Amino acid sequence: MKPITIDGDNLTLEDVEAVALRGAKVRIHPKAVNKIKKCRKYVEKIVESEQIVYGINTGFGKLCRKRISKKDIEKLQENLVLSHALSVGPVFSEEEVRAIMLLRANVLAKGFSGVRLELIQTLVEMINKGLHPMIPEKGSVGASGDLAPLAFMALPLMGKGWVFYKDRLMDGKKAFKKAGISPLKLSSKEGLALINGTCVMTAIGVLSLVKAERLVEFADMAGAMSLEAALCTPAAFDPNVQKVRKHKGQRQSAENLVNLTRGSQIREFHKACPKVQDPYSFRCMPQVHGAVRDTLSYVRSVLEIEINSATDNPLVFPDENKVISAGNFHGEPVALALDFLSIAVSELASISERRIAGLINPAISDLPAFLVKEPGLNSGFMMAQIVAASLVSENKCLTHPASVDSIPTSIDQEDHVSMGTIAARKAREVINNSEDVLAIEFLAASQGVDFRSPLKPGIGTGKIFQKIRKRIPSVTKDRLLVLDLVKMKELMRKGFES
Repeated sequence: MKPITIDGDNLTLEDVEAVALRGAKVRIHPKAVNKIKKCRKYVEKIVESEQIVYGINTGFGKLCRKRISKKDIEKLQENLVLSHALSVGPVFSEEEVRAIMLLRANVLAKGFSGVRLELIQTLVEMINKGLHPMIPEKGSVGASGDLAPLAFMALPLMGKGWVFYKDRLMDGKKAFKKAGISPLKLSSKEGLALINGTCVMTAIGVLSLVKAERLVEFADMAGAMSLEAALCTPAAFDPNVQKVRKHKGQRQSAENLVNLTRGSQIREFHKACPKVQDPYSFRCMPQVHGAVRDTLSYVRSVLEIEINSATDNPLVFPDENKVISAGNFHGEPVALALDFLSIAVSELASISERRIAGLINPAISDLPAFLVKEPGLNSGFMMAQIVAASLVSENKCLTHPASVDSIPTSIDQEDHVSMGTIAARKAREVINNSEDVLAIEFLAASQGVDFRSPLKPGIGTGKIFQKIRKRIPSVTKDRLLVLDLVKMKELMRKGFES
């Protein structure tokens, strides 16, 4: 796999996915090296001149008026990381940690943070050799960035903390020795540059978004199968309808639904039926799925900007002879976008659950109750709909926006915060729940299509149906549907390629 080159300006969401999920290696672009060195030289000049600059020779937060002597500057950076490594709860996955480290390295490579080149090189070497710091998830308020979790990321660079290496958890110093990496003694500004920024919330947001972008495709696919199984009409997907309401996502979903069901014998069989309107969960798929598509497009635009932004504080501008203490660490842009992401994806699950409910209800679908022969003796898909309903209800709780909350911290110095990392973790959970709901719909819709045999589904839905049935047989009597659900999710995660 081709290495991903970082320069602080050109990282893509697909690059993040390649490093985090597929293990792509990372390297620093040569053009970034000069920027990094130039900025570092400027910071060292400040240290030598003993000019008072926040974060270089002062305390932090409310302690910014405390001047630090030249001899204690390195100790200041070490103490900062040690004192701030206080996040709690379950730990981020190795894939998520790889994304976090990549984004931090890319931010530092922009050349506005004032760190040494060796620091970024060590971070990159950790990624390439598979050293993943243990980072507990909870404890960030999203300004001054993700301080607590990023401090856990920084600990191993100092030969401290804990690292997952070759499927084992070990202390940072031991892991570095086994991997042949030398720990660093943090120098001026480096501790602050490592922990101050939005890289945790953004990394989780990126991985959540790319998964959500796949889910919206699956929603069209599962919805199209449900449409056929329930003998619904695709008339509402006519291009003329979409032309008079020009939302891009709506048009795209409508086109998908038409193409997926093209050539359907099931559709032709009931073309003259007296039913002229279907429930909204079937009829309004382009409007709902399309609105989700448009939301994901907005979230992508925010994250594309954020992964290539300098988000620490203070920022160093050697060409302008300035060090500016500002607020780029504030996670509000990301927090709002990720709350929107949660809301949008929860709607995919919500409308999917209603289609599942329609399929198991003979009054709506004209299929056997709970999609099984001999209902009563068999419960069929009864519990599948109940589980989907449970997940949808949980999503409703999770989609309360984290970004509307704020609580003052650091003796009111940091008096408005974004809660962006909470938004990111909630978005991840909503997306995982929604994946389960859509997997259930695929199973239910496939069962419904079985009952329409010998009539064949559309060209697109037929291919999906065959791939599902290749791995998961029709339900003729009660069995452990949870095993079917696991197989269905595996098939989805492989993009129906297996």
